[in-house]
Amino acid sequence: MQMEPVSEARAVWPGWADFLHRHGLENLVAWALEAAGPLTVLGAQALYIGGPLLRPGLTDLQRDALAGMLEDRDEAMAFTAFLREVKNL
Repeated sequence: MQMEPVSEARAVWPGWADFLHRHGLENLVAWALEAAGPLTVLGAQALYIGGPLLRPGLTDLQRDALAGMLEDRDEAMAFTAFLREVKNL
């Protein structure tokens, strides 16, 4: 899979944060990203393998951005911080 540049991958974060906020899931997702640690890499691999099944719900850009974020601990923590920042606005 081709990795997207960080700025392009982060372009989907506001949409994710809005979706999570509307469904009251932002705290759960932030906690899960912090607690899962190295297990997030397995989630990323599952996204890559299950990509064709996810096409109706996720675009390739969204899937790759999510998988890339899960593979990179720093990006996962940056998204967690983004979620908490958006929540406090």
